[in-house]
Amino acid sequence: MIVRSAILPLALIACTANSAEPSAASDKPFIETVVADFDAPWAMTFLPDGRMLVTEKAGILKLVSADGKRAVAVPGTLPVDSAGQGGLMDVVLSPDFAHSGMVYFSFSEAGAGGKGVALARGRLVGSGDSVRLDGVKVIFRANAYVDGNGHYSGRIAFSPDGKYLFFTNGDRQKFTPAQDPKVTLGKVLRLTLDGQPAPDNPLAAKGFHPAVWSYGHRNLLGIAFDAQGRLWEQEMGPKGGDEVNLIEPSKNYGWPNASNGSHYDGRDIPDHAPGDGYEPPKVSWNPVISPGGLMIYSGSMFPAWRGDAFIGGLSSKALVRVDLDGTEAKKGDQFNMGARIREVEQGPDGAIYLLEDGDDGSQGRLIKLTPKR
Repeated sequence: MIVRSAILPLALIACTANSAEPSAASDKPFIETVVADFDAPWAMTFLPDGRMLVTEKAGILKLVSADGKRAVAVPGTLPVDSAGQGGLMDVVLSPDFAHSGMVYFSFSEAGAGGKGVALARGRLVGSGDSVRLDGVKVIFRANAYVDGNGHYSGRIAFSPDGKYLFFTNGDRQKFTPAQDPKVTLGKVLRLTLDGQPAPDNPLAAKGFHPAVWSYGHRNLLGIAFDAQGRLWEQEMGPKGGDEVNLIEPSKNYGWPNASNGSHYDGRDIPDHAPGDGYEPPKVSWNPVISPGGLMIYSGSMFPAWRGDAFIGGLSSKALVRVDLDGTEAKKGDQFNMGARIREVEQGPDGAIYLLEDGDDGSQGRLIKLTPKR
């Protein structure tokens, strides 16, 4: 493994709490260890024994040893449409994985009307490196499928009680579906573990698609619960206006009627403003960071960061920390990582793991961050 060390002690871990600019290499209070290489990785999750499942954009699911020295393809995933922003996306273990072996994953596919994001699950069976997903079945598909290759979203999070699954559907670069109550595009969805709309979703009584939990979103590429059970989400804004949101049921987050950014052609979009009926972001960025992946840290390896959110920066090539304080948030560190960061994950030992995007023709590395002592 390749080790790159930074020079500051752990005591300086929060020294740039309000900085919105990338930190220099010498300001990074962690050691970077390159663990493995992948072909355009998208997401990862840890198995109970320390091994990892890693998705690659082209449609391959990899089983990776805890030390990163072995990686084998896991048969059983479904065909993906990997054009543009599409591909094999998120992968998350079922809350009852220890006895069910169920793995949930999302992917983009072609279907009636165009393309869309789908949610599937299957049982991880076998031993050692000889494993596969068995009985794989699609349990939910976005409504509706449309043309284009962008803004699928497809992030997955389970509620702390393990009873519900939250699934993000992007606006597919179509803008207005995010405000359309009849479709799932531009929404956070709340489902049962078998992919059905949760029976008590409050917007259903108002004529919304029964799976919708919140709406008015753009491209939702990160979703995670904090230790108190609050649901946080990050999404890409247009030209400016990347957001971190506290997700609450029935709330309208404004897209495309309100944003702290502008259209790419320069046309203005009204900012979030008091009394406009739209829930404002807790944090926004302009210029953008292009957020990819969201993790809320709960480990002991970086105690000063416990309870904070970490976001992978794509165009910003950064690891971005956000201070969470109850229902409020503010910008923290922005560490320059020198590569597009697609995913952030916490390891079993409390280390922080990053997946480089690798969607520019380069390999996407898995990097482990540990404190500089």
